Amino acid sequence: MGTTQLETVPEPKYWHLKTVLSEALDQDFAVGEVLPNERELAARFGVARATLRQALEQLELEGRLQRRRGVGTTVAPPRVGVAVASAGQSWPGESADGWEVVDADVTDAALPSAAVLKLLGGAGADQPVHTVRRTRVSHGQAVAAELLYVPAASVPGLSAIDAPAGPARARAVLRELQRLDLDGQDRSVELGSARADDAKELDRLPGAPVLVVTTRYFTAVGTAAVSVATYRADTCRLTFGDSVDVEITHEARVAS
Repeated sequence: MGTTQLETVPEPKYWHLKTVLSEALDQDFAVGEVLPNERELAARFGVARATLRQALEQLELEGRLQRRRGVGTTVAPPRVGVAVASAGQSWPGESADGWEVVDADVTDAALPSAAVLKLLGGAGADQPVHTVRRTRVSHGQAVAAELLYVPAASVPGLSAIDAPAGPARARAVLRELQRLDLDGQDRSVELGSARADDAKELDRLPGAPVLVVTTRYFTAVGTAAVSVATYRADTCRLTFGDSVDVEITHEARVAS
């Protein structure tokens, strides 16, 4: 890496530094290589460590860098294309949807967040809600974690005997859900920060940038399930089917 004069640059120093660092990553570093520590980088470029941190955080947000526990900041590999939706519509858990079952629990309606209960509408009020946790793995790396909320009314045929707990219950919930006729679904995508449990599952630091994909599944009688999936923003490039419309709205983030 070379040095550069930043004082006369009209744009913010951290933004120009980000551009310089990005060029250096392309020329001087290999994927997976560990960057020098902050003190060394700040001295090399003649900037305050606060400015350096801003530039590094922006590069992490753009997927150029990764912060790894016990390792440091490394050069990230190219983002992996992850299909979020195809031209058709299907229930979670149908063949080749790319998700692996982890666990499931059944709770009263108080546990899901108020935002999730609002999306569930009347289906989530005053009744148990099955919560299915799944992960998505690509190239041997966990790239997404999902919480799928299914009100008991959506899966009336579910038997506690058939699905006592854990992954068995999760598979049973998904199986019963697929017995319903899917009338449609809607989906939103927004930038968020990794919560502690998602960060641990995705091998990220709490607060790391993530992409939150919220999906509602509908039957003729209303909302049957809500999925809140958290994708690693540093490694994932989300793709959608040709028939999926993009709608821009300004709403509060749905917390899982």
